[in-house]
Amino acid sequence: MTPFKWVYSFLKKYRGKMLLGLFFTTFIALLTIVYPVISGIIVDDVIGAGNYAKLPVLIGSLLGVTVLKGVLRYSSQILFEICSQGVLYSMRDTVYRKFLSEDIGFYNRHRTGDLMSRQTGDMDAVRHFFAHTIYTLYENSLLLSFALIMIFTVNVKLALCMLIVLPFTAITTYGQSKQVRPAFSKIRQQYSSLNAFVQENISGNRVVKAFAKEDYEIEKFNKENDAYREAELEASGIWMKYVPIFEFLSNVLTVVLMVYGGYMVIKGEMTMGDLVTVNGYLWMLMVPLRFCGWWINDVHRFVTSAEKIYTTYNQEPNVKRPERPVERTHFRGDVSFRDVSYKADNADIISDISFDVKAGQTVGIIGTTGSGKSTVMNLLCRFFDTAQGEVLVDGVNVKDLDLYDLRDNIGIAMQDVFLFSDTIEGNIAYGRPDCSFEEVKKAAKMADANLFIQNMPDGYDTIVGERGVGLSGGQKQRISLARALIKDPAILILDDTTSAVDMETESYIQKQLKNIEKDCTIFIIAYRISSIKDADLILVMDNGRIVERGTHDELVAAGGYYATAFHHQYGDFQKGGDEDGKK
Repeated sequence: MTPFKWVYSFLKKYRGKMLLGLFFTTFIALLTIVYPVISGIIVDDVIGAGNYAKLPVLIGSLLGVTVLKGVLRYSSQILFEICSQGVLYSMRDTVYRKFLSEDIGFYNRHRTGDLMSRQTGDMDAVRHFFAHTIYTLYENSLLLSFALIMIFTVNVKLALCMLIVLPFTAITTYGQSKQVRPAFSKIRQQYSSLNAFVQENISGNRVVKAFAKEDYEIEKFNKENDAYREAELEASGIWMKYVPIFEFLSNVLTVVLMVYGGYMVIKGEMTMGDLVTVNGYLWMLMVPLRFCGWWINDVHRFVTSAEKIYTTYNQEPNVKRPERPVERTHFRGDVSFRDVSYKADNADIISDISFDVKAGQTVGIIGTTGSGKSTVMNLLCRFFDTAQGEVLVDGVNVKDLDLYDLRDNIGIAMQDVFLFSDTIEGNIAYGRPDCSFEEVKKAAKMADANLFIQNMPDGYDTIVGERGVGLSGGQKQRISLARALIKDPAILILDDTTSAVDMETESYIQKQLKNIEKDCTIFIIAYRISSIKDADLILVMDNGRIVERGTHDELVAAGGYYATAFHHQYGDFQKGGDEDGKK
């Protein structure tokens, strides 16, 4: 499907209204012919012949035509606006739904500002085309055609003289069209880049202020702003070159009419009324010629925007829903990795990962930064697909499960905590919007968040700033944990969730996790030994592989990476305590 067929698919629903609007526009163009005809009659029959009895009828006809044109104009513009807003609404909704169905890789490849540009500036260019450009082009094409036909009926010689201008107009139109399209493509690209830069810096304003980098960011912004201005000026340069040509060609028509038309009146080849009539048609020729360059810009702005929207929309996700998914509403929580490997950009991220976890068990994952800990959990949630091997939940490959069912049974507190601009209650209840306040409060208590929430001015109704601005790192982590717990999931993933809380709070949270009413398989990714030492199985990862596995005591006794990390974090205190206990 081409971008234009795709855009047209949204117009089908409003095709009747669009055709009715074009019919009204056709009738408006036909009525416009009446003015020059009546003007010519007034000059020849009323003023020239002194037949003033016709004047009231002619004036009444002009008033009637004016009123009818006004009604049709209003009605047609309402119809075009309804069509354009309907197309915009449907297209924006469809594109947004597609964005939500895309995988994580899609958002890694596209900046937020670029995607925002598709939904705002580019969409508005499409709306403007259907609301204004279509009927303007159609109406002026009709006016040009009708005017030429009517001039031929008045005087063939004069009409042929005016036709000489049209080939030059066509050549100029082609030249501008050829140059303006890449210019508009560059404008949209620079606009997206500028939008992405502004969005990123507003979101990261705290970092900018923390490092006192306002001047540095202003300098970077000026470069983006200058690039956008240059793109606009380049396009303006094209208009500056071609618009005067269109203006000149339209004025040539006036010269032809005044010189040759006046000569023909003097010679008696046409009447003064005929000259007035042709002069009335002259503006119907001049307007399309004068504004042709601007309308070309509108068309190419639409074409460029439509192509950009469709190109972004048409990208298929790497992670796709199975055609015939295995139906599982509730999972037990058994998890198996069998010889799993994953690559990104031709680089090995994890290799040959295998382990089995029974429902209700707790698994701790520890390792160096970049060792692949979070990637293992991303594969479990099927944010990415494995390059080799299988990830099984309850004995079924996650690729065969419905994505919604899979993720609905997984609660995850992410490493990078994201909170919405909503109340604290709304953020916690995000996974289950229909839950009761008591359930929200219970989840907050389990995450040790209830006390600090109640101490806030509006309690659970406190509005959280964008991305959790106004909350400490530990507070955001606990709200994120409560949000994961309230889903009552079969599998719970805690990705470095307690790194920003104190040891006492962490100990309290661990005790609460042990008291979860249903059997819940828990994965804890952490750097602190204290977070995972009580796990049923601990996996130690390095360079994308599992290098150690076992319980806390087994791994300490093995003397590997885990034992080293344990002694670095606890020193000789734990060792001395163990010896005293033995004595």
